[in-house]
Amino acid sequence: MSAKPTTLGALKASGYRSETVRHEMRRNLRAKLKAGAKLFPGILGYDRTVIPGLVNAVLAGHDLILLGLRGQAKTRLLRALTDLLDAEIPVVRGSELNDDPLAPVSVPAQKLVAEAGDETPIDWLPRELRYNEKLATPDVSISDLLGDIDPIKAARRLSRISRRILRGL
Repeated sequence: MSAKPTTLGALKASGYRSETVRHEMRRNLRAKLKAGAKLFPGILGYDRTVIPGLVNAVLAGHDLILLGLRGQAKTRLLRALTDLLDAEIPVVRGSELNDDPLAPVSVPAQKLVAEAGDETPIDWLPRELRYNEKLATPDVSISDLLGDIDPIKAARRLSRISRRILRGL
């Protein structure tokens, strides 16, 4: 096994290509499906309902909103979805936003890449550090968790759209 690139130039020379999280998850899901791997270990009772819907959503690159009562494995499913991320991804060393070395978005990382060029140092970020959880305590609002998205409105809108589509069939 060859060593992982440690500079932007070595990363480019390795043939690495950036991709969106949606594409990354889709690629890894397809590999798991092809291998016949268990997709969501520890999730019981949803093999014919929720899991096929999640699989279709990931394959199609859709956004996900999980609604349900307490104890219906929503958090467990979301945590399991992180297994569809690559084991590691390259990031600009020292970047607060874990910028993609090939397409940095923060001003400090853009400046570093502009100044250091192919000598820009990179680190490898493991999947466990690519997501965070926020505990929804009583003082936390939906907008604190999701921004301006209201999951109830989104679900109602989706329901209206689905009814219109079904009427058109």
